[in-house]
Amino acid sequence: MKNFFQKMNKTVKRSLIGLFLLTTLGISAYKVDDRLFEIAKNLDVFATMYKELNALYVDEINPTKAMRVGIQAMLKELDPYTVFYPEDEIEDYFTMNVGAYNGIGATIEYFEGKHIVAMLYEDSPADKAGIKIGDRITKINNVDVTDKNDAEFGRLLKGQTGPSVKLSLDRIGQSKPLQISVGRDVIKTPNVPHYGMINDEVGYIQLTDFSRTAAKEIKTATLELKDKGMKNLVIDLRSNPGGLLNMAVEICNFYLPKNLLVVETKGKVKEWNYKYQTKEQPLDTEMPIVVLINGRSASASEIVSGTLQDYDRAVLIGQRSFGKGLVQITKDLSYNTKIKVTTSKYYIPSGRCIQAIDYGHRQTDGSFGKLPDSLRVPFKTKGGRMVLDGAGIDPDITTKSADQSEYVKALIKNKMIFYYANKYYFDNQNEKPKENFSLNNKTMGEFDSWLKTQKYVYETADQKAIEALIKSTKESGEYSKMKSSLDELKKVADQNTQGLVKKNWDQIKEALELEILSRYYYQKAMKFVAFEKDKDIQEALRLFANPQKYKSILAGK
Repeated sequence: MKNFFQKMNKTVKRSLIGLFLLTTLGISAYKVDDRLFEIAKNLDVFATMYKELNALYVDEINPTKAMRVGIQAMLKELDPYTVFYPEDEIEDYFTMNVGAYNGIGATIEYFEGKHIVAMLYEDSPADKAGIKIGDRITKINNVDVTDKNDAEFGRLLKGQTGPSVKLSLDRIGQSKPLQISVGRDVIKTPNVPHYGMINDEVGYIQLTDFSRTAAKEIKTATLELKDKGMKNLVIDLRSNPGGLLNMAVEICNFYLPKNLLVVETKGKVKEWNYKYQTKEQPLDTEMPIVVLINGRSASASEIVSGTLQDYDRAVLIGQRSFGKGLVQITKDLSYNTKIKVTTSKYYIPSGRCIQAIDYGHRQTDGSFGKLPDSLRVPFKTKGGRMVLDGAGIDPDITTKSADQSEYVKALIKNKMIFYYANKYYFDNQNEKPKENFSLNNKTMGEFDSWLKTQKYVYETADQKAIEALIKSTKESGEYSKMKSSLDELKKVADQNTQGLVKKNWDQIKEALELEILSRYYYQKAMKFVAFEKDKDIQEALRLFANPQKYKSILAGK
């Protein structure tokens, strides 16, 4: 056979090769055409079905609602980051991606049939008009919003810059509704709500988002802190969900030399694969850095923390990050709608992808599974330290997360902490808390007494189990035989709920302090929390005080 090919002349060879390529391309084209036909066929089936449904169904069908439900159902099969933005939700898109929107500068939450002001932006129109956190909005321009969902409520509240909106508010301590007019404006949400010096040498920057101004805010904070004598830096990315990828690249550039790879994206469309590098001269490449992360640090937060780790440029402290290694782009659709679609995965300099959840395959219960630690692949940092892919970023120093008790979680979920902070604020409006603000035991007693006046009743797991057992015995007819024993069990379980505030006071106190501070300082509340209480920051301070340990961690020793 070898001799046969050797004897073949060039013309015959070219003919066979050409035939092979033609056949291969033909098969490929057939596959593409077949897929396009399937798409066209199913679109036609859908359009025909909807036409008949609209013509024949007994009740009128809302076309916008029907189509939106269909789109959402289709996207539900994919990852949660592929999102359709209808025209009436474009403001939400700009808020998340640009960090600005036209509104009054207040975050509103819907809870138990009430639209409640959960947060204000300092010096926003809402703040200047006298709106307070905890106010309940009952009407917008005389339209009752009690039964309006979040989308309907948002459409009434947001609008073009300039025109005022008239609000009716219920406020704690006020017997009659308040009438307040608020002008709309472009609201810019800060990415860096707080930065400052922890001590004479250690600076602190809290980054809560990666919208369009994130890099500019980080640069400003870094330079100002260096002017104040900063020799070590803590960058707090805890609970930062991420945002714009280019902001993560720019922020890495501040602390890494020029022309280094920060992140690479790889996806189905090869033309969109891209390597992002540092392009500018850095601010500082030598200053020791600690980056704080936790289980809610995701996406761009993981690019920054992972890249600095890969170049042995920073020590990471906290808990394993979320594990979102997916990249989205936004495409304009017709009629002023948009789709944000996952197009690729990102890979940080060591070569690892930190994506933790496999959205391509569902488990039998319909959920998505995480990659087990046993299947994580090892990679190496620039200095040779081993790091793992596939499940987020592992910190160099792992600290215990501040787990809250079930009781405290229930108080927060049912807004007992939130409501008491409102009460505290209106009782102490003229007594603005100072730095290192701390509640005393007298407040514990006042909170406990106030809690007993509320409709909220906490039921422990034991109480729920006993109630279920009582119900079961009544249904089976065995209750009378077991009544005395069940009554005794119930008595013990009820007694165990006594003094829950005192038992959990340290956790309640910490949550209350931050909530109360937000009433006076809004997003800058972190500035007034005692760093002595923050275990991660204390770990960072101990590390900075031991330069040899800092260097040995980065050297993998």
